Amino acid sequence: MRIKIVIISLMFSLLGCNEKPKAEHLNAGIWRAALRVQDQKELPFTFNLEQKEGNYLMTIRNAEERITVDEITIEGDSLTIKLPVFEGYIAGTFDGIKIQGNFIKESLDHVVPFQAKFGESERFPGRDKATSNISGIWETVFYPEENEPYLAKGFFKQNEKYVTGTFRTATGDYRYLEGVVAGDSLMLSTFDGAHAFLFTAGIKDSTLTGKFYSGNHSLETFTAKRNENFELPDANTLTFLKEGYERFRFAFPDSEGKIISSDAPAFIGKVVIVQIMGTWCPNCLDETKFLLNYLKENDHPDLKVIALGFEKHGEAENIQLLKDFKERLEIPYEVLSAGSPKKSAEALPMLNHIMSYPTLIIIDKQDQVRTIHTGFAGPATSEYKNFEQNFSETVKALLEE
Repeated sequence: MRIKIVIISLMFSLLGCNEKPKAEHLNAGIWRAALRVQDQKELPFTFNLEQKEGNYLMTIRNAEERITVDEITIEGDSLTIKLPVFEGYIAGTFDGIKIQGNFIKESLDHVVPFQAKFGESERFPGRDKATSNISGIWETVFYPEENEPYLAKGFFKQNEKYVTGTFRTATGDYRYLEGVVAGDSLMLSTFDGAHAFLFTAGIKDSTLTGKFYSGNHSLETFTAKRNENFELPDANTLTFLKEGYERFRFAFPDSEGKIISSDAPAFIGKVVIVQIMGTWCPNCLDETKFLLNYLKENDHPDLKVIALGFEKHGEAENIQLLKDFKERLEIPYEVLSAGSPKKSAEALPMLNHIMSYPTLIIIDKQDQVRTIHTGFAGPATSEYKNFEQNFSETVKALLEE
């Protein structure tokens, strides 16, 4: 009899092992997520989760930035979170108050361990009070492992121990960073669906000495010193027409495969803004949003905007990515497929180089290049307002010529 009971118990145990666990709902409210990067460091960010009409809606928070994620698919206890615009996604399992999985970017073979826990609102919890204040401008040098050092400008605001700000390089900025000063240590992070950044540093005698983690695939060291007068090279001087070229010319396919060229009647006698960009580039997204807002407030019959997209896949996939980007952001101008970033010099031979994505070219009514702006100082920088004002004044003056 006893053997019978043991056998029956074993059968139920085996059946229980084979049964797929019932999925629970995901709790609405604040969550703290963390990616596992090099040196076994946590790269944290927070998000809010809510349900609307039976679907989950996630809002990722980075300082003042809010990123809405509306493509969340659940099957049993598995879920996939597709980040907007960019190719990255989170895949994992959940039990209601915890998510375990990976952040994946397939084209780059990047897989970063991911976990999230409900009810935790502090990005860097349980830290000491600040013994330093880093508010202000910092002259910074980054030291990649295999490339030349490069300069950056740090902008930070600190309130008690909480810090927001960013680093801007000659080619763009690292977007909305958020974190803390704990004792004499600085910790900052951001996650936007394309990039996952973590900065850690020690603070001593108005200097920073630290590390910059990009996902779990890149690690750079950096040093910084206070310098309220520090400026990067002028972004309007880094890219220019090569000697022997008098005009900027392009001819690339649109989303339907039709070739659109700079010689088209639509551009003749107009002020033309050409954006060199890629859907993989967060600074390009920031610049696109800037252009969209500008056009809403400054529609003009003599102003034309066109984007030249450089993507990292085959031609058909590149065109589809750009088409999806155009539709998702409701872009009213054409977004052309210009090929691979690796072949940008062949695609646009009149430029000395494409140093940065994005690069913005402004052409006057006489088809003369008036400005080429390398990179984009986005809304996370203190220079964004100056760029906005200078751009508006330049375009206005050209339209009045």
